[in-house]
Amino acid sequence: MTTTVLAPPSERITAERFDKIDNKGYELVDGKLLEKGMGIESSAIQSYLNYLLQSWVRSGGSGVVLDSEGIYRCFPNKPDQTRKPDVSFIRKNRLPVGRYPHGVCQIPPDLVVEVISPNEIVYDLNRKLADYQSVAVPLIWVVHPDLRVVDVYIPGQPVQRLMEADTLTGDPVLPGFRVRVAELFPSEAATVESAS
Repeated sequence: MTTTVLAPPSERITAERFDKIDNKGYELVDGKLLEKGMGIESSAIQSYLNYLLQSWVRSGGSGVVLDSEGIYRCFPNKPDQTRKPDVSFIRKNRLPVGRYPHGVCQIPPDLVVEVISPNEIVYDLNRKLADYQSVAVPLIWVVHPDLRVVDVYIPGQPVQRLMEADTLTGDPVLPGFRVRVAELFPSEAATVESAS
């Protein structure tokens, strides 16, 4: 990737230009750069979910887990739109020739995970969810660290809110994947004990 100075906030840029700049930590939304900031707690949850999904794949699941720099440009009605979910997963049988795509992924993921950060704007989150839903992503998890809940989106079903005592499953995308919601969130007691 060639590194160049980011575009001024008022300048519209194309996907081609986005690919040539240092776009780490940015998405391209409606021709504008949108910064993806993440707080420490949200980052820790993202890393843990990435680890859990990677472990599921290594134990026999079939697919590819991508972190927050995995670039998706798979929105037919918005050809320049570029999204970077916090964590995503694509089933191996959907990958072209069963291989990682080079550069930008032009097929929608099977699972998208978004971990809400303190500076997250609801409007931006709703636009992002609308983009994923426009390409029928079969499973979306929105993790709310402040509420310690996970919202699960499956096309054609009402949104399901899981509380700490509930179990998050990967159905229908990740058969056999299960984790208690409470396990996703750092324990304040564990944090205090480890600091002493």
